[in-house]
Amino acid sequence: MAMKELVEYIAKALVEDPAQVHISEVVTGANVHLELMVAPDDRGRVIGQNGRIANAIRSLLWVAAAQEGHRVTFDIV
Repeated sequence: MAMKELVEYIAKALVEDPAQVHISEVVTGANVHLELMVAPDDRGRVIGQNGRIANAIRSLLWVAAAQEGHRVTFDIV
């Protein structure tokens, strides 16, 4: 699915340790839930100041999901 690869590409570009980037995806009907897991030291890089980077990723995911007729939720663990 394109949304999972999009999150993986963005996350690996942001973190210092791309080997610890893992994404779990749960699809139930038209709903897609993505969880991004990164190293504890990299969480701040992915979340960003005041959550700006995380919100930008969510915005991109909402657009990608709408094009596919899905709804998406995104969490950083």
